[in-house]
Amino acid sequence: MSNPKARSAALMASPEDAETQFYDAMREGDLERLMAVWADDDEIVCVHPGGARAVGPANVRASFAAILANGSVAVQPEHVKRVHAMATAMHSVLERIAITTAEGMRSGWIVATNVYVKTALGWRMVAHHASPGGADAPQDVGETPSVLH
Repeated sequence: MSNPKARSAALMASPEDAETQFYDAMREGDLERLMAVWADDDEIVCVHPGGARAVGPANVRASFAAILANGSVAVQPEHVKRVHAMATAMHSVLERIAITTAEGMRSGWIVATNVYVKTALGWRMVAHHASPGGADAPQDVGETPSVLH
């Protein structure tokens, strides 16, 4: 296959494939590969921890370009909870982040939700919403929610 979009589609035959490419691109600091995971839709949405909502490809790209301007991000998705329905998938992910500070290597957690849709070009991300999770791994709430909103 000579078409880059066709190659990307072949590599994203499932939401899990798209998610793997997303996190691999973050770890490699590859903005082009990261954006290839996203749908070609004016309504895609991204929220980084403590950040504003970025809507549309140009704004999502700019938000990740700012993050990757300092280099790759040492992020590892863990404890993924998946909900799949026909042409939509939602993954709740605990992201383990490692950063180097003046005091040495530190790690922390981010709680993220990734939403994927099946398109003519394969599975693509349409939303990434991340919130700070703290230094310790966030605990899952049991069957009864502790906070209602």
